[in-house]
Amino acid sequence: MAATVKYDEVETGQEIPAVEYQVRRVDLVRYAGASGDFNPIHWNERYAKAVGLPDVIAHGMYTMAQGGRFVTDWAGDPGAVVEYGVRFSSMVVVPDDDNGATITISGVVEDKREDKRVVVALTARSGDARVLSKARAVVQLS
Repeated sequence: MAATVKYDEVETGQEIPAVEYQVRRVDLVRYAGASGDFNPIHWNERYAKAVGLPDVIAHGMYTMAQGGRFVTDWAGDPGAVVEYGVRFSSMVVVPDDDNGATITISGVVEDKREDKRVVVALTARSGDARVLSKARAVVQLS
């Protein structure tokens, strides 16, 4: 785990460097088992294409979880996130190869509140598509 970020070390407008998260089909199968969401669009290429998708797609909640992971890794404390919300704006298409797909997430400290909380705005992309919009986390710092 990263060192815990301190409130006094953070400034409004501060950029949080991008991190890349690989998504392979095996990750989606594992997530399906953990979440109970076994919709075949998340693991069966033939079915996904039959319903009009370009290929297998990642679960929206899996994609959202990568944003949460980004923030907790940055904060250095998984319990620091007190609010988190996103809108799903595009799919993460996961080809059946060794590389799968990549979700690239970056952030910026949008607001620094007096209660030692900061608002982090996230940008999440896969390929040319922005996959999460209005992604914000409120983080309690020490």
